[in-house]
Amino acid sequence: MSAVLTSDPGATDDHTSPPPPPSRGRLHWALCDTWNVTRRYLTQFRRQPVNIAWQLGFPIISVLLYGFVFGEAMKVPGGGDDGDYKQFLMPGMFVMTMAFGFMNTAMAVVTDSSKGVIDRFRSMPMAPSAVAAGRGLADLIVACAELTILALTALAIGWRSSAGMLETLAAFGLLLFLRFSLIWVGVFLGLVVPTPEAAGGLYAVAFPLTMISSVFVAPSLMPDWLAPVAAWNPVSSTGTATRELFGNPGAGGASWVEQNALLMAVVWPVAISLLFLPLAVRKFKQLSR
Repeated sequence: MSAVLTSDPGATDDHTSPPPPPSRGRLHWALCDTWNVTRRYLTQFRRQPVNIAWQLGFPIISVLLYGFVFGEAMKVPGGGDDGDYKQFLMPGMFVMTMAFGFMNTAMAVVTDSSKGVIDRFRSMPMAPSAVAAGRGLADLIVACAELTILALTALAIGWRSSAGMLETLAAFGLLLFLRFSLIWVGVFLGLVVPTPEAAGGLYAVAFPLTMISSVFVAPSLMPDWLAPVAAWNPVSSTGTATRELFGNPGAGGASWVEQNALLMAVVWPVAISLLFLPLAVRKFKQLSR
């Protein structure tokens, strides 16, 4: 019995390997890289509970300090008792917590850089934008947790939103939008500052950003030369806009930027993001040269 071999090109082999899957695009791998970096940063919080406890506990301490220790000494435009000041204060505290978050971002980035983590990322075949985007996504998740804890604390001390559900959600959305834009400021500064010790000096930038604003007191109650500076502060725009949306006592003011706080609460974060996000990615690319 002889075997018959055929060279018929139409013949098929049951053991032929399937064709390779189509190659995935750059966007897909960039998203995968971003998510992997995000998971790494979130895992750090799980393994270092002290850091997350401090980061989430600081807003609570701030509310109790400013609401009860300094509350009776503060003034609200149009008058009001201590309860009124808490209604005025809490949107400002929400904004301050979101604004201060860029310091945590900068410290985390510069710490990774000093420990060689950024160098490892640079040596890996990953999207250059993944480090900045992954850091940003992780910080935004943490910001949501901070805002939730702070809102629960505010409700516990008597703060209330007198607006509807849509307005209240829009106010929290503006707060997260501000935090999102300042993340890129933190990433850029973290890549620029050489050491964690030097990064501590960034608090000299963070404090004026939050203090010279409408967070604790209305700009109209400040000296004439300082009031315009506070009114044009991006933190003030978000603070005034959220007070309007929450239906809380407002900071007042007759200047254009104060009268259009809702508009500027969107314009400022967009402008900050358009400036610092490309700078952060560009700085990361330059590190690999």
